[in-house]
Amino acid sequence: MSSPRSKRVGIGARPPANPHAEAWIRQGDADALNKGDLYTARLTLDVTPALRARIKIGAFGQGVTVAELLRGLLEREFPDKRPENLP
Repeated sequence: MSSPRSKRVGIGARPPANPHAEAWIRQGDADALNKGDLYTARLTLDVTPALRARIKIGAFGQGVTVAELLRGLLEREFPDKRPENLP
C-alpha cells in the first residue's frame, strides 16, 4: 500500500525591511532611562531558603519585585548623606 506524497511548499524569502521602521525600533524611547543607567553595581547575598521565601512573599504582598523591595530597604537603612543632600 503506497501513501500519496504531500506536495512540499517552500517558504519564500523574507520581505524587505522598512528602513524607517527599523530605525524607529532601534531608537527606542529616548526619554526613558535604562535600568543599567540607574543600577550599575551588583550585590550578591547568601541567605537561607526560608529567608528567601519570606522576602519573596513580602515583595509579592507589596506588589513589587524582590529587587525593588531590597533596594528600598537598603536606601532606608543606608541613606545618602552627601553634603548636597542634607537640609
